[in-house]
Amino acid sequence: MITKELVDRINWLARKQRSAGLTDEEKAEQHRLRQKYLQGIRSQVTDAMDSIGIPPKGKHDGECSCHTCKDKDLMH
Repeated sequence: MITKELVDRINWLARKQRSAGLTDEEKAEQHRLRQKYLQGIRSQVTDAMDSIGIPPKGKHDGECSCHTCKDKDLMH
């Protein structure tokens, strides 16, 4: 989950990296937090796509409402 605190910490580490540099521990934390942020973004996009009827790539079951499955239904 993306929180204000997560974004604030990522931004603080980025500013520190540009100004004074980061310790090895801070670099590891920065990487971990960025991965957590990206995971949150990916989850939001997936949820949004699911809510409008677009299945994940390669997951068409012929029952969803995406244009690929609708086109298949029209052909039969």
